[in-house]
Amino acid sequence: MSFSNTFENRVLTWVFTASGATRPTSWHVALFTSNPDEDGSGTEVSGGDYARQSATFTVTGNAATNAAAVEYPVATAAYGTVTHVGVYDASTGGNLIAYAALATSKAIDTGDVLRIPLGELDITLD
Repeated sequence: MSFSNTFENRVLTWVFTASGATRPTSWHVALFTSNPDEDGSGTEVSGGDYARQSATFTVTGNAATNAAAVEYPVATAAYGTVTHVGVYDASTGGNLIAYAALATSKAIDTGDVLRIPLGELDITLD
């Protein structure tokens, strides 16, 4: 996953100035049908009972990984083809923290459930 512009700026401010940076206290995984890119401009899924799902992470070395599966409710309408995921600091609105393309895009139709298994959502710093 890549960090968004907002969080790149927060990291740089924290590392290279005496200013503090406010850290998120909750994390929510969003689904996108187009690349959100560093500015969060992609198309987030809407409708069909879609909602961002909360997530927790564990950190080992230079990687943060989802500590539990992230599961979306049964789609009551088609979401379209999900191509990207993003992690936000709020369940609605908020700031995009990081984003990535899915290894394989997934069309979500009525009645489908999208599930990200434990340990499959990795955010790394190199």
